[in-house]
Amino acid sequence: MVQWTDAERTAIADIFAKLDYETVGPNCLSRCLIVYPWTQRYFGAFGNLYNAAAIMTNPMVAAHGTVVLHGLDRAMKNMDDIKATYADLSVLHSEKLHVDPDNFRLLADCLTIVIAGQMGNAFTPDVQAAWQKFLAVVVSALCRQYQ
Repeated sequence: MVQWTDAERTAIADIFAKLDYETVGPNCLSRCLIVYPWTQRYFGAFGNLYNAAAIMTNPMVAAHGTVVLHGLDRAMKNMDDIKATYADLSVLHSEKLHVDPDNFRLLADCLTIVIAGQMGNAFTPDVQAAWQKFLAVVVSALCRQYQ
């Protein structure tokens, strides 16, 4: 079980309180699909993903990016048991969707970049440390079924 300090809990809650899910989610997923084009293989049903402009304007990418952020919101609300919170998602992504677990880390990195850009100077080293700890726990929970 992960131990969270009050400062970490506050930093993570503050990030979520300031998030515009409909902007950050699509930007994060779009960035991941553009920077790491091999991740597109899981989104074949999303239509045109042939270039950055197509990805950035794809409504299915935008919608799924928002879904991803709401999924992270669930982890934030259940920080003391993220593994149990994500047990079904881990099974879905490993056994049904066959997602390469490294893609979770790539998406987490893209999310960190987007949030850092949005928060600017408020994304201090302490806030970043709490955020990256949170994402590491989320990624570990999602990868649990693979182990």
